[in-house]
Order: sequence, then structure tokens, then C-alpha cells
Amino acid sequence: MQMANSSSISEFLLLVLADTRQLQLLHFWLLLGIYLAALLGNGLISTAVACHHRLHSPMDFFLLNLALLDLGCISTTLPKAMANALWDTRDISYAGCVAQNFLFVFLISAEYCILTIMSYDRYVAICKPLHYGTSMDSRACATMAAAAWATGALFALLHTANTFSLPLCQGNAVDQFFCEIPQILQLSCSKSYLREFGLIVLSAHVFFGCFAFILFSYVQIFRAVLRMPSEQGRHKGFSMCLPHVIVVSLFLSTVVFAHLKPFSISSPFLDLMVAILYSVVPPTLNPVIYGMRNKEIKHALNQVLQHAISQLQECARLPHIVPCGRSLYFMYV
Repeated sequence: MQMANSSSISEFLLLVLADTRQLQLLHFWLLLGIYLAALLGNGLISTAVACHHRLHSPMDFFLLNLALLDLGCISTTLPKAMANALWDTRDISYAGCVAQNFLFVFLISAEYCILTIMSYDRYVAICKPLHYGTSMDSRACATMAAAAWATGALFALLHTANTFSLPLCQGNAVDQFFCEIPQILQLSCSKSYLREFGLIVLSAHVFFGCFAFILFSYVQIFRAVLRMPSEQGRHKGFSMCLPHVIVVSLFLSTVVFAHLKPFSISSPFLDLMVAILYSVVPPTLNPVIYGMRNKEIKHALNQVLQHAISQLQECARLPHIVPCGRSLYFMYV
């Protein structure tokens, strides 16, 4: 087989999800359904928090950040996979692969930082309520959110620059539905991937540090919940916190496994399942776990939808008096 290097590669070949045309179209519709569900859930939360005047608490602000990151994360990977399944192609340009890798690492890292901050927010709110107003004021929230986005950008820059500076000697076929770092490393020359692998190990230590902080926060929250005299309050506290811990644990375990597992145990099916668990499942489920279970969010969504429906009905009844687009735009201003 003719060897290739990074300077001669103009495109990469992504994983083919199915061998037959019928299965490819089935995968397209399945991915489209998942993508639309993620867009709808995260889009509704973003709209509710941005438009409703009552949703300005620190948790609402971080939910908005999480929803925006989830929208970007799933929009970085699934549209290209859907296009390849629909048009029976598998190629992605070299520049497109670099951009996809950078955006995905940026968004997924920033999202994990936001989840860590959200656990701290809950910890202060439940365990130190008297200090909540000073610890989580608007300036502190904006600073923490900016730090999360900046950390994601730094991680993305380091990993992307390091990964695509490696010489690639094993062809251009990536055994994944998007440009994932471990799959790119498998194309690198012998031992040349160790530099990026060391950076991944360092990043894993940072992630585990955040996870330890998240666990500490929720352990303290659980202790506070157990001291509640009301059984209903305890049930509400556990039902709110346990899904958060499960989602974060699933997210971290699959990310670390995907990036630190030995190449010898890799298989296309295993790699695909692990990638779906950390790149597709969280952006789809986060709106349900973090947002739709929130009564204030649900109430705000009902109000937003009712106002939108009433405005559309008014536009349909009196189109010459009420300009529809302008009326909807200024609905909450």
C-alpha cells in the first residue's frame, strides 16, 4: 500500500455507516430525527431563557450556555454524517476535518466546564444559601462562563494543532462518523502520536479533577437533602441531582475511554457506540434532564408558545394591520 503523509492528504474518508442504500437512508432518517430533537429541545430552552423576563437566575444563565454549546456540538458532527448517508459519500476535506475537530473539542470541553460550574451553583444554593447572592452574582456568573468558553478554546487549539501537525503515514480512512482525535492518531506514523497522547492524558487529569469536584458538590448536596424533614423535599432533591450525576459520569467515562483505550482493542462498532454516547446522547438528553424538568422553564415555554400562537393567529386574521415578522420580533422587547 502506498504510504501517505499529512502534506499530501487533501481529504479524509469517514466511516460508512451501512453497506446497502436502504440502510444508508434509514441511518439518514434516524440521524435526522435525533438532530431535530436536539435542535428543538435546546432551541426551546434558549428561546425561553433569552425571551422570558423571569428566567434570569444564575442557573438559567448557565442553562442557556449549556443549550448553546449542545446546539453547536451536535451541529458540528451530525449534519456531515447525514449528508454522507443521504448522498452515499464519505469524504471530508482536510480543512473541513481540521475545522470539525477544533469546533468539537472546543464545544465539548466548554460544555464540561459549564456542567462543573452548574454543580457548584447547586452546591452553593443548597448548602450555603446565605452566601448565594454574593458568590453567584451576575459578574461572577459572567466570569465563570467566559472562563469555560476560553478553556474550551484553549483545549481545542492545543489538541487540533498538535494532532494535525503529526505526520500521517497510514492512509486517510477515518473509522468514525466525524474527525475524532483517536482515529486521526491511528493514521500517524509509528510513535509520533505519543506527543498528542501525552496531551490527552494531561487533559484527562483535568477532566477527572473537575469530575471529583462535581462528585464532592453532589455528595454535599445529598447530605443536605437527607437532612430535610420533608419526604417530598428529599425525593425532589434526589430526582433532580441523580440524573445530573449519571449524565456527567456517562459523558466523562465514554470520552476518557474513547481517547485513552489501547489501539489494540479498537473496533469500528465499539468506537462508533462510544462516540455516539458522548457526542450525540448528551446534547439530545440535556434539555430533558436539565431544562424540561424545571417547572420555571416549562412555564416560560408555555407562555412563549402561547404568545407566539396568538401572534400568528392575529397575523392571519389581520395581515394588513399587524406585520407578522415585526410583531413576533418585538413580542418580548
